[in-house]
Amino acid sequence: MGYRILETDDIPAYLSERGHWEDLDDIAVREVSDGNMNRVFLASSADGTRSLAVKQALPWVRVAGPSWPMNPNRADAEARAYEQIAKVAPDEIPAVHGYDSENYALVMEDMSDLEVLRTLLNEGASYGPHTSARIGELVARLSFATSDFGMPSAERKALIAASASPELCKITEDVVLSEPYLEHEHNHWHEGVADLAVSFRADAELRTEVAELRHLFMTGAQSLLHGDLHTGSVMVGTRDGAPVVRVFDPEFSFVGPIGFDLGLYWANALVSEERARALGGLTDHADQLRLSWEAFETEFRRLWPARVDTFFDDAYLDRFLRKVWTESLGYAGTEVIRRIIGFAHLTDLTTLEDPVGASRRALLIGRELIVRRRELTDVESVRAVVRATWAGPHRPAAS
Repeated sequence: MGYRILETDDIPAYLSERGHWEDLDDIAVREVSDGNMNRVFLASSADGTRSLAVKQALPWVRVAGPSWPMNPNRADAEARAYEQIAKVAPDEIPAVHGYDSENYALVMEDMSDLEVLRTLLNEGASYGPHTSARIGELVARLSFATSDFGMPSAERKALIAASASPELCKITEDVVLSEPYLEHEHNHWHEGVADLAVSFRADAELRTEVAELRHLFMTGAQSLLHGDLHTGSVMVGTRDGAPVVRVFDPEFSFVGPIGFDLGLYWANALVSEERARALGGLTDHADQLRLSWEAFETEFRRLWPARVDTFFDDAYLDRFLRKVWTESLGYAGTEVIRRIIGFAHLTDLTTLEDPVGASRRALLIGRELIVRRRELTDVESVRAVVRATWAGPHRPAAS
């Protein structure tokens, strides 16, 4: 039949055609699209005992419409990412019941009993003791399994080729790793941070450091990434009394630098901390970088004895992990900055009655993480940067 854009009324027959639903008299469908890129539908039985989610990639960015065309084959990358993650961390992603490559549609577990982590944090909730640790473990398992440590060389080369995603990588290269430091139509900001936006564009040191991170993103094929790992792509809740963490939307997945996934998560944690501070309710926000890094490092070291190439010794592992830490800090800084003066701002800040103080602090933290990433050797040194930013004046960075 060829690719067709699914509408709400199409979903019952579509699920039946794909063998996912039998009784078409017992199905209700509603659209719940929320993200920037795709459409999502939920199908459920009348008694609520059965439900499925259908996610379809459109031939454009959903929030922009046909004026921003986008190849729907990004869903191929998402399906491949789920397949790889399911091998090492099946309990941290939604169950995938089928992928329709002709219509770029995934049929998945309904996660409507869970909540998006960002939404909960914005409402004043804490992270809880498990969330960031599970994220760190997932990144470690995926990173190790799809790196030259965990995968034979020939398989790795095939994975790199199969996971190439030029269109979506170009979005990241531009939106995250160059546009905020240039005059660009995508950029916008609150007038209260306009001086910092101008200062950052004139900051030669900052721009050179971002250029290095951008080049690494373009060339550093270390492992398969989620590619867009932030608090809006994590769902949490409880099932049968146990905590549940689900990572979803890996459509930006490709083989790149490990530190990018960690950095994006850290950036969003740091911004959520600024929101909590502005509202006078820090709870456990300050612990998230430490919890995720400790879990990542512990899990990566646990997996290390199973490496396929033992030429890489323990001393090299120490050096490699230091490099991942440093690069993660840099990418965290770029994500913080783009979410405030670039494209696609964070509701963590935009929904504050007065977002200026928190936004300015976050921007200055972001700059410090980028330009000082090599000297920030542990979590406490990062916390010192955060504390100094809280204590100091929120002036433009020196150019």
